[in-house]
Amino acid sequence: MPPETIQAVVADYFANLQAMNLEGWVKNFTKDATVHDPVGKPPNNALETAPKFFGLLSMAFEKLQLSQDQIFVAGSGAAVKWTMRGWGRNGKQGMTEGISVFEIHESGKIQQVSSYWDEAAMMAQIRRS
Repeated sequence: MPPETIQAVVADYFANLQAMNLEGWVKNFTKDATVHDPVGKPPNNALETAPKFFGLLSMAFEKLQLSQDQIFVAGSGAAVKWTMRGWGRNGKQGMTEGISVFEIHESGKIQQVSSYWDEAAMMAQIRRS
């Protein structure tokens, strides 16, 4: 698979996540794709749990900003070091960094994504009083 195909699907994943665009985000996944976000929580089927996931995002965040700081493409996958800034609906801001590892199916869609980051610390930042 050409590296440009992998980079394009990963960029679209982040763009739609930042825009909190459910329909655009799910089109990047295979039907049986799994999401480990963050790693350590039980994995989810991306398509089945996306509506709930995006509902929670939109309840907590007014705006998200995601930057792909570094992307490493190898074989049929990629690892991305990223930074996320979030503005809570309560006006509080938070920032976190992480790494997401993508496995891309031969169809050019995401088969699995595993994200390593501290979700609890990010949420604590936007909840602080």
